[in-house]
Amino acid sequence: MNNEARTVVITGASSGIGFALAQAYLARGDNVVGNARTIERLEAAAQKLGNPPNFLTVAGDIADPATSRTLFERAIAAFGKVDVLVNNAGIFIAKPIANYTDDHLDALINTNLKGFFYPTQQAAEHMARNRQGHIVSITASIAMQPTAKVPALLPVLIKGGLNQATRALALELASSNVKVSAVAPGAIDTPLHDPSRHAFMKTLQPAARLGSTKDIVDAVLYLTDAEYTTGVVLAVDGGATAGTW
Repeated sequence: MNNEARTVVITGASSGIGFALAQAYLARGDNVVGNARTIERLEAAAQKLGNPPNFLTVAGDIADPATSRTLFERAIAAFGKVDVLVNNAGIFIAKPIANYTDDHLDALINTNLKGFFYPTQQAAEHMARNRQGHIVSITASIAMQPTAKVPALLPVLIKGGLNQATRALALELASSNVKVSAVAPGAIDTPLHDPSRHAFMKTLQPAARLGSTKDIVDAVLYLTDAEYTTGVVLAVDGGATAGTW
């Protein structure tokens, strides 16, 4: 682990896994640049964190390439460089294929696909130039092993593509000493999921319980500390991708 303060860019930083990640990196003494769609959500998150001076907020739609450019410009201006990007922003819409609408498709492409591509493009260029860095994306274990219990074609399509893109980019950037990996959560207790669904969600993995945001944070911290691990998609899912049970 590098003991020097690093600069970490986190998308979707105002709640859930993103907020927990911001909290964890700040506790280590790192600089955190958090993105969310609105400044109100980021200001509320900053207040919960105690308004630390090393938490920089950049509001904007992560599907807009200008937001990612601003994220990196402001991070570099404030802290000199970016060491870690965590592509956390994401939505999950599970429906039978016939029930998806054009709006569902557009929303998933905008947040989950464009929200990965544009910040990753900025990070890859910046980190390759510095010959160091980590890019970690939060994907989904259901994209590694779909289940008939949760029809979710569009998340599987897009997050599955991100899992493969992670491996491809790890190969592309290996010679630049930039590590690229992903964490694929299973059923995690976050605001993304209605509590009324928790009992059902516990049936989706052999561990028969929900994971916590700390489980995901621990996995991300491992990957961004690791210097000999790249191109992996680390399932954190209570065994859901281990097979059938």
